[in-house]
Amino acid sequence: MNGGGAHNLSEESKQDGAGDTDGGEDSNEQEVIVIQDTGFTVKIQAPGTEPFDLQVSPQEMVQEIHQVLMDREDTCHRTCFSLQLDSNVLDNFAELKSIEGLQEGSLLKVVEEPYTVREARIHVRHIRDLLKGLDPSDAYNGVDCNSLSFLSVFTDGDLGDSGKRKKKGSELEQIDCTPPEHILPGSKERPLLPLQPQNKDWKPMQCLKVLTMSGWNPPPGNRKMHGDLMYLYMVTVEERHISITASTRGFYLNQSTTYTFNPKPANPSFLSHSLVELLSQISPAFKKNFTALQKKRVQRHPFERIATPFQVYSWTAPQVDHTMDCVRAEDAYTSRLGYEEHIPGQTRDWNEELQTTRELARKNLPDRLLRERAIFKVHSDFAAAATRGSMAVIDGNVMAINPGEETRMQMFIWNNIFFSLGFDVRDHYRELGGDAAAHAAPTNDLNGVRAYGAVDVEGLYTLGTVVVDYRGYRVTAQSIIPGILEREQEQSVIYGSIDFGKTVVSHGKYLELLEKTSRPLKVQRHNVLNEKDESMELCSSVECKGIIGNDGRHYILDLLRTFPPDLNFLPVEGEELSPESVRQGFPRQHRHRLACLRQELIEAFVEHRYLLFMKMAALQLMQQKANKESKLATLTENSIPGAAVPALPSTETPDASAESSETSTETLTDANSDAVQTETTSTSDAPQPAATEATTTEAAPKTEPMTETDSSATTTTNASQATPIEDNVVPTVTTNGPLVPFATAIQNGECESPLEGKAEDIIPGLAQAKELAESLAAEDGSGIDPKSREVVLNACKAVGSISNTSFDIRFNPDIFSPGVRFPEDSADDIQKQKQLLKDAGAFMVSCQIPSLVKDCLDHSALPMDGATLTEALHQRGINVRYLGNVLAFVDQTPAKAQLEHFYRIGISELITRCAKHIFKTYLQGVELSALSAAVSHFLNCFLSSFDAVAHLPADELVSRRKNRKRRNRVPGGGDNTAWACLTPSELWKNIVSEAQSYYHFTLHCENADQVVEKYGLQKITLLREISIKAGIQILIKEYNFDSRHKPAFTEEDILNIFPVVKHVNPKASDAFHFFQSGQAKVQQGYLKEGCELINEALNLFNNVYGAMHVEICACLRLLARLNYIMGDHHEALSNQQKAVLMSERVLGVEHPNTIQEYMHLALYCFANGQLSTALKLLYRARYLMLMVCGEDHPEMALLDSNIGLVLHGVMEYDLSLRFLENSLAINSKYHGPRSLKVALSHHLVARVYESKAEFRSALQQEKEGYTIYKNQLGEAHEKTKESSEYLKYLTQQAVALQRTMNEIYKNGSNASIMPLKFTAPSMASVLEQLNIINGIIFIPLSQKDLENLKAEVQRRQQLQESGKSVEDLTVDGPLELEDKIPMDVNVN
Repeated sequence: MNGGGAHNLSEESKQDGAGDTDGGEDSNEQEVIVIQDTGFTVKIQAPGTEPFDLQVSPQEMVQEIHQVLMDREDTCHRTCFSLQLDSNVLDNFAELKSIEGLQEGSLLKVVEEPYTVREARIHVRHIRDLLKGLDPSDAYNGVDCNSLSFLSVFTDGDLGDSGKRKKKGSELEQIDCTPPEHILPGSKERPLLPLQPQNKDWKPMQCLKVLTMSGWNPPPGNRKMHGDLMYLYMVTVEERHISITASTRGFYLNQSTTYTFNPKPANPSFLSHSLVELLSQISPAFKKNFTALQKKRVQRHPFERIATPFQVYSWTAPQVDHTMDCVRAEDAYTSRLGYEEHIPGQTRDWNEELQTTRELARKNLPDRLLRERAIFKVHSDFAAAATRGSMAVIDGNVMAINPGEETRMQMFIWNNIFFSLGFDVRDHYRELGGDAAAHAAPTNDLNGVRAYGAVDVEGLYTLGTVVVDYRGYRVTAQSIIPGILEREQEQSVIYGSIDFGKTVVSHGKYLELLEKTSRPLKVQRHNVLNEKDESMELCSSVECKGIIGNDGRHYILDLLRTFPPDLNFLPVEGEELSPESVRQGFPRQHRHRLACLRQELIEAFVEHRYLLFMKMAALQLMQQKANKESKLATLTENSIPGAAVPALPSTETPDASAESSETSTETLTDANSDAVQTETTSTSDAPQPAATEATTTEAAPKTEPMTETDSSATTTTNASQATPIEDNVVPTVTTNGPLVPFATAIQNGECESPLEGKAEDIIPGLAQAKELAESLAAEDGSGIDPKSREVVLNACKAVGSISNTSFDIRFNPDIFSPGVRFPEDSADDIQKQKQLLKDAGAFMVSCQIPSLVKDCLDHSALPMDGATLTEALHQRGINVRYLGNVLAFVDQTPAKAQLEHFYRIGISELITRCAKHIFKTYLQGVELSALSAAVSHFLNCFLSSFDAVAHLPADELVSRRKNRKRRNRVPGGGDNTAWACLTPSELWKNIVSEAQSYYHFTLHCENADQVVEKYGLQKITLLREISIKAGIQILIKEYNFDSRHKPAFTEEDILNIFPVVKHVNPKASDAFHFFQSGQAKVQQGYLKEGCELINEALNLFNNVYGAMHVEICACLRLLARLNYIMGDHHEALSNQQKAVLMSERVLGVEHPNTIQEYMHLALYCFANGQLSTALKLLYRARYLMLMVCGEDHPEMALLDSNIGLVLHGVMEYDLSLRFLENSLAINSKYHGPRSLKVALSHHLVARVYESKAEFRSALQQEKEGYTIYKNQLGEAHEKTKESSEYLKYLTQQAVALQRTMNEIYKNGSNASIMPLKFTAPSMASVLEQLNIINGIIFIPLSQKDLENLKAEVQRRQQLQESGKSVEDLTVDGPLELEDKIPMDVNVN
């Protein structure tokens, strides 16, 4: 199973170079206690209700009790009140623990307060929200952080109530198990409608026909002095038109009508403090429906209602009726965001908020939590504001600050945010690729902001940055440095360069601050020449500008070159790349010269070099030792002892090194043997340079249990002589991203590596090397003998370290930047840096890409759609521009058939990305009035079999367009109907040429139908991918793509265009450390402790992120799994239900992670005896999966085994067989016919045949399984024995059946028949099989096992005490947020 939503978690760790919590585990656990102060209960007395108890915690603010009361069914209609304790009004922002006299059992009174205009508006808004409580239209329209969730449609609200509901004894008979036709294996139908099933709760109960502000607002002066605040106009369900005054004392009916103003109270006036009480007296229908609505609203799971931190958009929606809504109308034309009335002074000073939150204290855990919570909140608000502003800018609703310039040059300020368009203004990027560079720069800059933000150095500030793609334009939104707009840029920049390195300035304070980021970000301090040929010292790229704002803070901006350039996509004259890169066709021309390596790649590369460094030092130490003892004969004549080992020429290849296959100790070889002569048993007089022998792509994954693909056993000895490759030497680094401690570790002089525990057993001398490296770093090497120092020096030189006494690799980001000149005296260094960059490029091609493919082969990476594929690439530091390469690599892999799913997803991603590039420029030429026609025409050309002809908007519009010219120009305005000329064949030609020029990949197709045919894609999947990437929302209905007579889409089918937003995701570092430690404990088998730590992490995550976040989702999933394993099925169900809801809300209803969550939930439902629900959930998961990636995917095998088993359990044998046989076919294809997974599939099919009494078929299936077990595990293995027992049993049954049949044939109806045993499977046996296929095995432990386990635990504890962090000891690195438990033996 894929670690799923947790991928994002790993981002944190990589960037968390600053390592907030150095205190280690213990300090954390102590600190937590501070937070977990015990809660207590208070009584609340509200007017007109009985007093009720409320559980509160001392940390809460009084304001939080307000929120609870505004959400409760019986008090939700009050907004303007104070809480009083013994007649003292409580301060809203006071913490409960600071209030005197507040204790267990205190009585708090709710006291109605007089209204102000602000309070009255808040009240009306709140009532509007209550009336819309069940209305999904905000979620479909993507506003106010609402999003969709459909889980309750499938569970009918019965989750977790299983105990309360009396089960009827005959539950089995009542289940209707037949899935809809389109879900059955082999069905080619892919309907769209079931994606968003209709929720019966959403049929809105109408309480009011109209609620809007009256045209009589604001009250005239004389009425203001009577206390009138504003006027409302309403129409009740009974068609009564009423006018209402909001006054300081409450709401009452007045005598105004639509056309006459008479503010006097009506008779009776029904004065009420709450609008709900007033309306309940006037309209019986309102009273009845409002009560019913609130009951329903409160019954919904809170996770269906809470706002998400960032907006999630849905690419499909039904036709939602547009209703009259005064609040929405008002919001559309103000710069309000959310409930901004709570903040005095209307617009927010975003920059001040973003920077102030960074300055909060971070000394102890409570401080850090407050700080991280504040940072996260401001970031999510800023992202929402920036998104809204960007849309307003592109829609032409914001005045430019330079209105005289051409539209693409314009810049905007709205709501204290600065907006610029992604075009090359004033030829700024001319040398770097013009508009293409201007389009790429904002995302690079955002990555830089992310990286510096994660290092989090005190005193260094970055700008709030959000990049928004909307209607074909890219907008960068940034917070504004105080004072920057009043000064010329030349005056304000005191560090860096404003012209890409022609003029450069430096500044001591900036150097000091940036020096702190240089180690975690691997940026080397270096000198460059300015225009006067003076040497200037920098600790960042030249473009990085330092500006001191009027607030005295040191800001850095333009971080687009934080990470070094990617030479594979940057041809430089006279520079030769390393052979691996050249062999793959690099360097290649890219659209722009801003192609950078990703931070993940830098981390993996350094990790890999560190391993190499350790190995080399170890080897030399071993040689020294051997020399001292005696000149052993085993050493080949040309082996050179310790000191004289020549330094490794820096052309060494990064790929064959850390991954090089270690053979047994005597034949310890190193792929870099052209430099270090090693002790080998074979005599290798002239070792070939490793470069020439390094990875040949063809030699990649032939066998299943292989090491990193690139090792391909190339060592100095001939590959044939190398003893079998030891699997465990392969560093885990490349696969699961670098580990957190790494950056901090080097600072502390302890070099940690995920290989610790393993490598020491294999490479002799590694322990000494480690000690040596540590002592050198610790005491400047003064007390160490010169020979050892020499060892480190050689190893440092060999791996390109910038220091001679310790391992330290950093990159100079200015290498190969046009316009940057370096001083003469640093020529050597520059040469080294160039080599390092070439090595990093080679590492990408020869390590990272093969390692990704290997992970897909052994199913540790299982992308299902474009987003998860991109994530898998990024995790390994591979940029998406390498997608063509990755696909070409898969194409040449011998095991290509087992990578078909990966290849298909890759092709679909490549095609939709090319289509998105074309769509971007296509949209820029479309004016607003023709937008839906243009989008539907594009989709027709892209997907429809009909030869699309564009329908221009009708005539009435054409005449209007003529007068349009005099109006305000919108970006891309003007008379443009060029879009209508696009034809399908032209679009597909463009897609093919885009694939060639951008991805260097050749597509063979001329239209959508050929693509579907050749690559096995689904049109519905392509539609989903392009809609999500381009922000298109379409009407949910069945589209006929294959009709040759009419187009699939009409302009009515395009409902909306959404922005695609990129922003920083601030992290909860403490919570994350707890989560990791919890995982580590679980992987060591301490389930209970792990469970406690993860619960703790959950609390902390909630503290920082609020209730909704992907990381909380990962936390809940793991908790549910632990609950399940520890036997608490009910708790597992409750946690997993939350995980599903959260995944739907935060990631999307058909995101691959959501599909996984549905599968887990189905298992726990089954264990809780809720069989029909389990089936519904599995059918939903299967439908979503068909939609997202089709049937041919390894994960589908698991899903179908689950469905087949549950159906077997409810005795639907024929149906069960269809799913299990499909699962068997997929498993055989992706795991190879000899895999244990396939054996298990055979066994499951055999069991169903047995239940059907078809013993011959059952025997045939079980024999297949038995053969696999026998060949793979041997006769003596218990699996083989079990299988053979079962075979005997089946044979007996078959014989008995045959006898009975013969008896019947012989004696006719009066035969004496032996009763046959037909076994309906017991639920327990079905559950056992379900657990096995889902990777959960309960192992019964014998006394001996327990003792072994204890010994192992003690060993680990000793290791831990000797200074290794728990994280290093985990089975597969804590970042692989795979929910593996030692008992989670995933059957392979």
